[in-house]
Amino acid sequence: MNYHNEMLNIISSLKGRKPKLLLHSCCGPCSTTVLEFLVNYFDITVYYYNPNIEPIEEYEKRKNEQIRYIQELNNKNIRFLDGDYENTEYRLKVKGLEKEKEGGARCVICFNLRLEKTAIKAKELKCEYFATTLTVSPHKNSKIINELGKKIEEKHGIKFLVSDFKKKDGYKNSILISKKYNLYRQDYCGCEFGRVQNDRSN
Repeated sequence: MNYHNEMLNIISSLKGRKPKLLLHSCCGPCSTTVLEFLVNYFDITVYYYNPNIEPIEEYEKRKNEQIRYIQELNNKNIRFLDGDYENTEYRLKVKGLEKEKEGGARCVICFNLRLEKTAIKAKELKCEYFATTLTVSPHKNSKIINELGKKIEEKHGIKFLVSDFKKKDGYKNSILISKKYNLYRQDYCGCEFGRVQNDRSN
């Protein structure tokens, strides 16, 4: 499936209506090109829920950059919602998978945890859709992320906005916008296990 085209079809079906969308964001840089595009079609709350990010100082740094970026955009259709730092829950879910390569089974569990929490919160807030910025990264498997999102949609009864935000130079555009706003761009995805693997490969 071409997830980018499918997203465009969904947007076209809105016929100018701007439904509420809860957008899971992993960091400010990844949210840039996503927000630039989606704000034209949705009333967005950015949900920062990333219990995988370690250490806590890194988590807070990324969160503060996300908040700063949204404040600088100063768009009434974009708001910020802080999620809980449930690092213990994340650690329990990936126990035994610490040595998995980046992009493997540990990451799938991590994606699912963050997407499901977003769906639950979106339903609580009476949003019509939930989505994620994760597909903007060339290092993330959009097929896996979208398949997880659709399963969660069925489970919780809330619409998942499929996407592949790296398409149409989405990732390249995120780098340019990040430079424009001088956003901190991290050199590893988030968890300690991925950071250690990244350090060893450099």
